[in-house]
Amino acid sequence: MPLLRLSASFLLALVTVVSGFAANRDDRPNILLIVADDLGYNDVGFQGARDILTPNLDRLAASGVRCTDGYVSYSVCSPSRAGFLTGRYQQRFGHEFNPKWDATSTTHGLPLSQTTIADGLRAAGYTTGLVGKWHQGAHPQFHPNRRGFDEFFGFLGGGHRYLPDSHAEVEVAAGKKGNTADAEHNAPLLRNATVVPEEGELTTRLGQEATASVMRHAHDAKPWFLYFAFNAPHNPLEARPDMLKKFAGIADERRRTYAAMVATLDESIGRVLAALESTGQRERTLIFFFSDNGGPMTKRNANTSVNTPLRGQKGDVFEGGIRVPFLVSWPGKIPAGGTYSQPVISLDVLPTALAAARTKRDAKLPALDGVDLLPYLTGANKSAPHARLFWRMDGGEAFAVREGNWKWMRTYSNPPELYDLATDLAEKKNVVAAHPEVAARLAAASAEWNRGLAAPIFVNNPFGGLINRTGLEKSSAP
Repeated sequence: MPLLRLSASFLLALVTVVSGFAANRDDRPNILLIVADDLGYNDVGFQGARDILTPNLDRLAASGVRCTDGYVSYSVCSPSRAGFLTGRYQQRFGHEFNPKWDATSTTHGLPLSQTTIADGLRAAGYTTGLVGKWHQGAHPQFHPNRRGFDEFFGFLGGGHRYLPDSHAEVEVAAGKKGNTADAEHNAPLLRNATVVPEEGELTTRLGQEATASVMRHAHDAKPWFLYFAFNAPHNPLEARPDMLKKFAGIADERRRTYAAMVATLDESIGRVLAALESTGQRERTLIFFFSDNGGPMTKRNANTSVNTPLRGQKGDVFEGGIRVPFLVSWPGKIPAGGTYSQPVISLDVLPTALAAARTKRDAKLPALDGVDLLPYLTGANKSAPHARLFWRMDGGEAFAVREGNWKWMRTYSNPPELYDLATDLAEKKNVVAAHPEVAARLAAASAEWNRGLAAPIFVNNPFGGLINRTGLEKSSAP
């Protein structure tokens, strides 16, 4: 068979076509937001875990910056996610509780007045996708495809069973199983608006879907944004048998299952990272990873997570409820293997993503509460990203504010507390009496911040038995 001979003119034309394709590709980065659910602060390797192996997350941490003082804006799932999806304290628009699982309610969900990170990036020319948990309302008007996401695979509720043949039950009151929670956790999986069959363990399936999304858009001219939203390791505690065997040395059955769930989460993240690398996209992908709140250790929805050395858990404004494992990685743009100790918050994701996408938010929209972290993480800006960070729980039943290393808080009927986090990370020594001027300043700052917030537009006692007060028509002063 004669050798195929290519003319010089043909080769020149081929090079021109390939070069033209490269030149036409948008050079802005892809943006990948990975969020775990109810993950303990000390339950991943890069945070110090010894009984749970997370090699892929550890590798992601080594490729970027670990934010030691990374926070979320709320210590319960849906409000926390409403915050980082909008870049605004969710109390500004009344999203302060988990919405009820009610497909007929046009109230229980992320208000339509708010624009999301997907809205902003899609307007900037990005392909936008969501794989996993939504939890921003079950009514069709709240559907991800109507909130800026071109593509959606996952479930609309706050949780879901992991194994197709299980009947997930979640406690919604002491010693009782709730039918509402059962319906939510056993709701169908959706691809956009189409019901799809459950196949295999859920966290594994979500990893496969996220990987397919990365591969599908690998050679697009447009950059993409993917919100990879796990429900793991939120209860119910269910795991693949092969993963359970890997943790046979953990005597506590619940902890063993939890460890297997975290390892499965790590495995799925590893698949996505491998897809980025194999398609040459890793260098041009900005990645965020954090948990939506701290781990629930002892409450009725406990998953045996560990928040050491922090005090508190999901549902608290102690550090264990609001400080989370927090990573940012962008090879070649953000230094690898470092730590950043100034306080940052999940609200920063949206403005950072918009800055990386070289697009600006519509000036007519409400101001963001987050900031662009890139100058801080690269070292270009040596100052602190935030003068203060704030929290309000349960419509005004609890408040907290952090300023530098000072943390002031008032919780329910308890007197005010003040902690120096530089010397007392575990919040064991209340120093309010020793520093009354600091306590007074932060109490006043919290009250001023609260005046700019809204009363909750819906009130709900989330499944899991977190402490929430009802009848909160007005927001209380701290």
